[in-house]
Amino acid sequence: MNPPTPDDSTTGLGAPLEAPLQPRRRRTLLQRWRGAWRRWSLWTALVSLVVAMLATLVWLAGRYEESQVQSQLERDAADAVADIRVSLSRTLQNLQALHANDPGELAWEVGAADLVRNHRELIRIEWRDAAMRVRDHQQSPYRPLAWDRRLRESSQSDAAIACANARRLSSPAYSSSYFQPHGDGLGSEMMDLCLPLTSGGKLTGFVVATFSLREILLNLVAPNLTRRQEASFIEPDGTRLAVLGAARKGSRMFTSQHLLDMPGSTLVLRMDTWHAAPSLFPNVLTALVTAMSIALVTVMAVLVRDNRRRLRAERELADALAFRKAMEDSLVTGLRARDLEGRITYVNPAFCAMVGFSAAELLGQSVTAPYWPPELVDEYRERQAVRLSGGEVPPREGFESVFMRKDGTRFPVLIIEAPLINAQGQHTGWMSAFLDISEQRRIEELSRASQERLQATARLATVGEMASLLSHELNQPLAAISSYATGSINLLEPASSTAPAAPYAAGTGTATGSTESPGTPPSADDVEGVRMALTQIARQAERAGKVIKSVHDFVRRRDQARESLPAQQLLDAILPLVSLQARKLRVRVQTHVEPGLPPVLCDRTMVEQVLLNLARNAMQAMDHPDIHQRVLDISVLKTATGQRAGWIKFTVTDLGTGIDSDVAAKLFTPFYTTRSEGMGLGLSMCRTVIEQHGGFLGFAANEPRGTVFTFTLPVASPPAQSP
Repeated sequence: MNPPTPDDSTTGLGAPLEAPLQPRRRRTLLQRWRGAWRRWSLWTALVSLVVAMLATLVWLAGRYEESQVQSQLERDAADAVADIRVSLSRTLQNLQALHANDPGELAWEVGAADLVRNHRELIRIEWRDAAMRVRDHQQSPYRPLAWDRRLRESSQSDAAIACANARRLSSPAYSSSYFQPHGDGLGSEMMDLCLPLTSGGKLTGFVVATFSLREILLNLVAPNLTRRQEASFIEPDGTRLAVLGAARKGSRMFTSQHLLDMPGSTLVLRMDTWHAAPSLFPNVLTALVTAMSIALVTVMAVLVRDNRRRLRAERELADALAFRKAMEDSLVTGLRARDLEGRITYVNPAFCAMVGFSAAELLGQSVTAPYWPPELVDEYRERQAVRLSGGEVPPREGFESVFMRKDGTRFPVLIIEAPLINAQGQHTGWMSAFLDISEQRRIEELSRASQERLQATARLATVGEMASLLSHELNQPLAAISSYATGSINLLEPASSTAPAAPYAAGTGTATGSTESPGTPPSADDVEGVRMALTQIARQAERAGKVIKSVHDFVRRRDQARESLPAQQLLDAILPLVSLQARKLRVRVQTHVEPGLPPVLCDRTMVEQVLLNLARNAMQAMDHPDIHQRVLDISVLKTATGQRAGWIKFTVTDLGTGIDSDVAAKLFTPFYTTRSEGMGLGLSMCRTVIEQHGGFLGFAANEPRGTVFTFTLPVASPPAQSP
């Protein structure tokens, strides 16, 4: 018997070969399953997102379509209400025009008949007297109705109630709607308008106009609105009064309501429209297939494009940083950034060059900056603490301060600060810009010195012109002194002779005539006369001294300083000089200062020069043979509230020949003058002085003749009260 032949299943070789393969196969299958699950989960998520997006788009499209329909309906309703309101206003104007110029009954009938023919919404127009009795009426030829006169004239009728409201309001009033039966068994809603008629403030009657609500919808609402929608008048409680429009088409209704508010009555205009639901099924299938295809193709494109955009954004950011750095390095304005704790986080090269410190020496400084002057450290610390606490907002125009360079020199700076806001909109610190204004201050000082020299030259020129006037002005008090002195000598002589004393020759210092021999001593009356004469001598001498002092004070150069001065004190300083020229030109000077005026803040010398220049120009404008009334008026008033409140207005008015239009255009131009001996700098300097004080200098024609020059000065602020 042969032994059995072993096969693969019985040799035991299969088990050793298959056993290692089973765990590997399981791992491979598990990896494949995981990979497939990951891919399918991504696809499922993508498809779900696309389907959700499409469903959202379809829903949003439906909502958008509904909102568009509702918005259009709202606009149509608003337009219809506006059309009705405008048409009713025009009809009211036509009704008011019926009674213009007190027409007779025949003219009224013709006008009313024409009105009801042209306005189909008007059913009837009645002319009633003050007792509400109908004097005349006209009815629409398109809709004849039978009206009960007794009911119309009843005190309980809607027209009577509307007229009572109109009488109480003294303006047109509408009645509430009411139902008016027709002769054919039907009826319609009506509304009355009552217009009161007055003559000389007295009520003379009423005009009652009856409107049909349906005819208002038919004639006053645009036809294109009623073709698409249904328009109706309803009461506030929802009761329909009149309906007009298209029949119902569609499965969904949209409604809009707008108030038609009229004096005495309120109606609601309602507009309804129907819209069919959109057919979305074919569009959704097409959009789904298209969106899936586009989504699969664009996923990779989006990733590639996003990577390219990121690289391009990084390059652009690097270029922007390099450009900003180059721009900051080229600035001459110093820049400094501080955080909310006051630490310096950034300075540009211009700021480092300005203060002489490097960026490394400045960054991180918070308590005390090295460019602060030692004597101002405490003040700057307090200001920085207030700024960082948010208690003080820096002015946009900036503020001035003083910094110290590394070598110890001080220089003025203009600081402009603004909050530093990051990309999230948060306040992270303060950004400051610094301007070195040393050169500006030097130029301003040179300009001020030049202005002062120009003013001194102008004052000297003015005094030179007044030299001839001074000789005449001083001759009078000196002649009076001489006469009183001669009289005093004569009174002190013994009264042995009755011959009168010769007068004292002015300007010679000697008395003429003979003197008496010693005799009787002077009496008490003579002594009193001597006392009076000596008093007059002192008064006239004081007068001459004041004339000389006023000229001296005017010419004397003073430092520029603004002080608080009453307006009357400015006038008193120039009046002696003005009077010199006024007496020569036969000009009467009058001044007026409003009582209770606050003092002004100004430079005394500069403003006195302005007042004197304007007064002299005004007097010279009246130096004409044809001008007989020569009055110079100088007034000081307070400006009106709201115009330039807190300012004082000075006016200098003359009755001269005025200023021509061609001269007025160049009046303030430097070196322009209409006088052969003038320099052309007076008015230009005056405007510069007033503008330096923050005021305004202008002129206008005076009625009936002459010119008015006006300028303003600021009111001096009251001193702050100590706590």
